[in-house]
Amino acid sequence: MSIPSRPSASRLPDFRNQGVWLRLLLAANLLMLVVALIGNRNLSQLLREVVELAALVEPALLLTLILLYLLGPRLQRLSWALGLVIVVVVSMGAMASVEAALALAFQSSSGWRAPLAAGAAAALVIYWFGLRTRAQAPALAEARLSALTARIRPHFFFNSLNAVLGIMREDARRAETALEELADLFRVLMRDNRELTLLSEEIALARKYLDIERLRLGDRLQVIWTVDACPPDALAPPLLLQPLLENAVYHGIEPLAEPGEIHVCITTTSTGVRIEINNPIATSRELRPGNHMAMENLRERLMLFYDLEARLETRQADGRYWVRVDLPMRRGP
Repeated sequence: MSIPSRPSASRLPDFRNQGVWLRLLLAANLLMLVVALIGNRNLSQLLREVVELAALVEPALLLTLILLYLLGPRLQRLSWALGLVIVVVVSMGAMASVEAALALAFQSSSGWRAPLAAGAAAALVIYWFGLRTRAQAPALAEARLSALTARIRPHFFFNSLNAVLGIMREDARRAETALEELADLFRVLMRDNRELTLLSEEIALARKYLDIERLRLGDRLQVIWTVDACPPDALAPPLLLQPLLENAVYHGIEPLAEPGEIHVCITTTSTGVRIEINNPIATSRELRPGNHMAMENLRERLMLFYDLEARLETRQADGRYWVRVDLPMRRGP
């Protein structure tokens, strides 16, 4: 099951996304500075003029962002043109309200110029968001996302087949189950993985992957799951857990001569879902390369899906390698 997640060029930006807020703030303040520079005739008065303009623009900008945050889900369901009109009207209304309040307080007014400028600035910024989305979405983001998704290591496939062959005569039923699990894993890998999927499905897929790895590693691979607090309708990027667990197996369990434990904990936070995975660090053998590259790939995928709202952190402590992923709450049916 997949749920649409990333913005389309025919839709407005998600006004509840932190990255969108940051870009709106930067764009609005940059436009304010440009207006101040254009209108300035005496450099010695520039700072005072900027402060006076900020006293008008910043409250209006904050009010506009709050209103757009509240209207965000409804705006996402509208056409781009209708949504643009609403954003412009909201921006002009917010500016007119702030301008009226300041006029009452200081007995001065700019008339229709400030609301009109706010509407024009809003239209310009939304148009820029549309250009940005069209520039990166069709080719670059989709191609990179597809490439970043297909990162199951080739050695896993061959090792899994050898493990199945090893138990074919001793336990034909288990070998058949392992082949079905392997087929399920590669079926997910080969499908269109450009949309968010249920986290519960990711957990089920990760369990199948670990069952396959347990065929060859046996009791050396031990996994402790703490996922009871995971919301059943929470969404996550496809193939998020499996590469993290593959890293834990490849870098943490395989080099060990003795059994090792992988801990998987999924909980909810005040803003979303937290995934924590930790595994032992092999000290008796040379560490295998590639861990940092895998983490960078995952960071890039999270950026494509969530912009600045998701976070991936890694650390080493007490002889274990820790990975923590914080996702904003997205819910499916």
